[in-house]
Amino acid sequence: MTKELRDILRSKGRTKLPSVLLASAECAPLSKTGGLADVVGTLPKALGSLGIDARVITPYHRCIKNKYADRVEHMFYFYVQLGWRREYAGIEKLELDGVTVYLVDNEHYFGDRIYWGGEGEIEQYAFFTRAVLDALPNLDFEPEVVHCNDWHTAMIPMLARTQYPGAVQERLRFLLTIHNNAFQGKLSFGLAKDLFGIGDGYLTSAFMELNGCANFLKAGCVFADKINTVSPSYAREIMTDYYGEGLEGILKAREDDVSGIINGIDRKLFDPRKDPLLPAHFDRAHRRGKAVCKAELQRRMGLEPNPEVPIFAMVTRMTEQKGFDLVACVLDELMGREEMQFMLLGSGEERFENFMRAAEYRYKGRVCSYIGYHAELANLIYAGSDFFLMPSRYEPCGLSQMIAMRYGTVPVVRETGGLRDTVAPYNRFTGEGTGFCFANYDAWEMRDAIRTALGCYKNKEIMNGLINNAMKADFGFDRSAAEYARLYLCML
Repeated sequence: MTKELRDILRSKGRTKLPSVLLASAECAPLSKTGGLADVVGTLPKALGSLGIDARVITPYHRCIKNKYADRVEHMFYFYVQLGWRREYAGIEKLELDGVTVYLVDNEHYFGDRIYWGGEGEIEQYAFFTRAVLDALPNLDFEPEVVHCNDWHTAMIPMLARTQYPGAVQERLRFLLTIHNNAFQGKLSFGLAKDLFGIGDGYLTSAFMELNGCANFLKAGCVFADKINTVSPSYAREIMTDYYGEGLEGILKAREDDVSGIINGIDRKLFDPRKDPLLPAHFDRAHRRGKAVCKAELQRRMGLEPNPEVPIFAMVTRMTEQKGFDLVACVLDELMGREEMQFMLLGSGEERFENFMRAAEYRYKGRVCSYIGYHAELANLIYAGSDFFLMPSRYEPCGLSQMIAMRYGTVPVVRETGGLRDTVAPYNRFTGEGTGFCFANYDAWEMRDAIRTALGCYKNKEIMNGLINNAMKADFGFDRSAAEYARLYLCML
């Protein structure tokens, strides 16, 4: 425990840190579609090392049942009243990697996909919200703080404060973490009334109305005790018209309660010294294994087997949010004029997938793609590439740039959100920096940053310095956990 945490404990007359329940739609390695799962899966372990009893409650998705059904312990069941619907909710318990996970079981809502889409998805997570609230008094655990994550659980603070008078739910403290404010849980007023029994007085702009709809995330921003995002820069950005997605008003009004905490990565999971998915291992002082990984990446993906040609790579969703329209704008120019290779792992909009297929045909042996996702290939890309490209329009935090640096791959990023906070621009006068950055969402600025990186690649001293700086950067969850612990204490 840090001295700051001990001082805060003493000032509050406490002898121990608060107990915390993290509520989330997904949690790695049990269920995962994105970075939210990684955070919820890793943060409790880091909090535990500080002495915080941190547990998770998440849906018992089909993917979890298929793998862990023989390891769960049934605790109890009850019925959730969701408007006119009366639905079974079973609470199962799983101990995994030293973390207690409570699983909310309902075959109708969680027996198929993690996210249904549309109004069905709203109903899915309305059920989960009510099930979490109704389960709280009966768990073998008494949290002081409920840590809600994204829109799927953002209604918990509002319902606890308005529909559970005098009950344990009302007395809890609530933190809402916004991992991506573009996804808000929008629904009609009629459906909000139907699912939650919300009175008209709360369907106003003062509480949960936004742009003529009821809005889960807006309600969370109004009723949570504290709000945080996954990087300091993103916390500032979402208070502006450009990034706020309509929530900038309430967030600006609650500015004193909004903060940003950079996510971390699991250093045991992403470790080039021991990663079982790599053909060779390496560390900062002994990097011969990275060259082996590069050769294997070129072989496996059909790239020309040339160790002197730099590989630029992306592991991404192929969308405008991730900046793929910038890539599509300048890739032909770069491949026509520069000595480089480019590869991509990911999927997304059909137009971008087709663009990559066509580019692979035009530049056979220099451009390649894997449309879809492949965990082993992802790690090989992080280890075997020279540069990792992330030209995002916005990026709340981003984990890929941290993983890339851990594996000695130098990031080229746009200065936004967590990318700004984690990648230090290369300084040619001092040799400081961990990557290359560009400021504006502009294809030509991105092109110039790539050309600067290519120029530095030709100088082994500069490149070795950059790789060394990148691999020295510490993005473990220890620091993040300490900041969350301080935030939890400040809420009590």
